[in-house]
Amino acid sequence: MLSMVLWRLLLVATPFIGWFLWREAARRTGREMGSTPWTWLMAAAGVLLGVSLMATAVFHGDNRGQTYVPAEVTEGGHVSPGHFEKKAQSK
Repeated sequence: MLSMVLWRLLLVATPFIGWFLWREAARRTGREMGSTPWTWLMAAAGVLLGVSLMATAVFHGDNRGQTYVPAEVTEGGHVSPGHFEKKAQSK
């Protein structure tokens, strides 16, 4: 879960990082820059976030028809993670 959040934060930060890198490169070549287009940067970040959420909904497998087996503490104090198991097919 944390990795998905971090990837989305990186995706949202991409337009800002790109703008500020481009602005710095333009300033080094002597080109005058206007003000930072915050509205456009935020709109681009919102579009990227929306596309990533839609892609997750489309391409992420679902767990309908499966049974959740919760995490357990085994002997020795180790924790087995929770997982889904397919339901047995009844005939």
